[in-house]
Amino acid sequence: MLANVLKSERAVQVSIKIIELFVKLREMIVTHTELKFEIERIKKKIDNHDKNIEVVFSYFDELLEKKAKPRKKIGFKLPKKNK
Repeated sequence: MLANVLKSERAVQVSIKIIELFVKLREMIVTHTELKFEIERIKKKIDNHDKNIEVVFSYFDELLEKKAKPRKKIGFKLPKKNK
């Protein structure tokens, strides 16, 4: 590019640096795109977790509202002693 016009060693070095910078820029864009997709995936997971937690708490509320019937006690029972 620049070296084709100026035909000097310095122009060649500048052209090489420009190409290296474009390669780095392309790598950064790819890396940031991957990061963006990963962040979006994590956001979707978090949204699902929030919904699941809301469902769990609604079930807890339902269980707390229901009145529990007294249960028959289980286990070994000692016979009553006559005094």
